[in-house]
Amino acid sequence: MKRNSRLALAMHTLGHMAANPSHMHTSSEIAEHAGTNPVVVRRVLGKLREAGLLTSEKGHAGGWCLAREPHLITLADIYLALGERLISMDENDCAPDCCIEHSLLNHISEVIKSTEQNFINHLATTTIADVQKAKKCKCKTCCDEA
Repeated sequence: MKRNSRLALAMHTLGHMAANPSHMHTSSEIAEHAGTNPVVVRRVLGKLREAGLLTSEKGHAGGWCLAREPHLITLADIYLALGERLISMDENDCAPDCCIEHSLLNHISEVIKSTEQNFINHLATTTIADVQKAKKCKCKTCCDEA
């Protein structure tokens, strides 16, 4: 996955958090490990907090932690919380008076909806606990968390 993807950042971060669900992780720690900016981390994790996947506390001892047990958070939960889509289509882009273009758009829209639902269904079969258990990571951050 691309490192600058919000979805990759969210899944990566929650995968690490699954190792120690009640531990508070700061935006700076997460950003340093993920190779991004703390502001980006806060924006992404804020969406996960709004969806009830994370909690956060402000202040010196604050940070982010899981709001649910890792086995209760699926990759689909993360994907849906971010509002990401595989392919975005703007139905206003087609010529309003062309019946062929409307027909094509309707057909393609149905294919995209079906594909997206299959993708979500597949993501729903994996929890972040599954991801965390499967890790074979050699980085010090992962090894230090276990």
